[in-house]
Amino acid sequence: RLMQQADVVLYDNLVSKEVLELTRRDARRIYVGKQRANHTLRQEQINALMVELAKQGQRVLRLKGGDPYVFGRGGEEIETLAAAGIRFEVVPGITAANAAAAYAGIPLTHREHAHSCVFVTGHLKDGTMDLDWHGLARPKQTIVIYMGLLGLEALCRQLIAHGLAEDTPAAVVQQATVPQQRVVTGTLRDLAARVAEAGLRPPTLVIVGDVVRLREKLAWYEPQR
Repeated sequence: RLMQQADVVLYDNLVSKEVLELTRRDARRIYVGKQRANHTLRQEQINALMVELAKQGQRVLRLKGGDPYVFGRGGEEIETLAAAGIRFEVVPGITAANAAAAYAGIPLTHREHAHSCVFVTGHLKDGTMDLDWHGLARPKQTIVIYMGLLGLEALCRQLIAHGLAEDTPAAVVQQATVPQQRVVTGTLRDLAARVAEAGLRPPTLVIVGDVVRLREKLAWYEPQR
């Protein structure tokens, strides 16, 4: 319903063609997606464009993959709208961690394997990776890392250095929920090498923890290629 009301749609790189087609045919569609080292617009420009269009009286849809408030910069964009006095509505989505785990056959929590789950990003605003490594290395915890492919070897090395065993199960899920989905499993010791050998490319999600062992029994999605 809301998608059909939009006059202008600002959409991201991970929005599928099928989802985009749910918008009005006469709506103006503007691609503002980002890929590594290839940003159509800087974040500040996207924020300003949303404000400009709204002030023109346009009904603006900011269309994102996953959930806008989970590593989607939705908070930054909404702050800009709020500061400009523009009314807004936020529609929650299914974040990539939930979708990828379900389609990979890896429960994020399990009474026998993980009592908690933490989401982190492997790519911060300034390009650094300043994470709470000691906190991430707690026992009985699942770690989900968004945008962690580029620094995967360093991520695994840091987790081992801060207390996780080298044989801790880990997985990388590429293009979850679609026919192009691929899953590579291993341990913190060898996951980076396995992923490099398999040639995985973004978008990917990294899952670390004992729950990864359950994929052997719970995997159900076999993409038809």
